[in-house]
Amino acid sequence: MALTRSYKHTIAERAQRDPEFAQGLLDEAATLFLNGEPEMARIILRDLINATVGFEELAKETSKPSKSLHRMLSAKGNPSMDNLAAIFAVIRTTLGVDIQVHAVPAH
Repeated sequence: MALTRSYKHTIAERAQRDPEFAQGLLDEAATLFLNGEPEMARIILRDLINATVGFEELAKETSKPSKSLHRMLSAKGNPSMDNLAAIFAVIRTTLGVDIQVHAVPAH
């Protein structure tokens, strides 16, 4: 019998031991938001939060209830720009990274 495990456990473990992987997830989430794919971006952010800062600490840092943050970052969530900015700020601080946007001409 084959053993299986949730991809979320694999992502969490890798993000915890590999800072570049965690930074890559943050970069991917930001890129997806900017490119009009917010559903996938929210899912990646949720997984990254679970692997790093955790929702309880995020709630303290953003002054938002944990349940509200979970809803915002669900597949059908609809966080405001202010809430997204606050979430990104906490994750950036936790990971010790900065986000820079570079425009690439459309083809």
